Amino acid sequence: MTGQSDIWWSYLYFHLPNYAFSVLFYTLFGRFLLGIVVPAGSSNYIYRWFCRLTDWLVRPVDRITPRMIPRAFLPPVAAFWVIVARVLFFMAMFQAGLTPRLAPGG
Repeated sequence: MTGQSDIWWSYLYFHLPNYAFSVLFYTLFGRFLLGIVVPAGSSNYIYRWFCRLTDWLVRPVDRITPRMIPRAFLPPVAAFWVIVARVLFFMAMFQAGLTPRLAPGG
């Protein structure tokens, strides 16, 4: 059990940002999917919180996204940029040798 807990705690600097990217990604998709069913400006508390948690990212994505893309599709576009950032984060951490490695089989 010590080996498993060591892989979490000794790489906390990797796991926390990776987890944050994941939460942000799924929250953006939750916002998009709920936006299909729930009208904009709804009093649905889940949708309102999804919007609150992701508005800080959707606003700048709105500025760089071409106007031909409907505004309703901004959350998935933002989710794409989150995935790009997550992959780049992983690649940088991997190159620096700061990601958990699998032990050789045996």
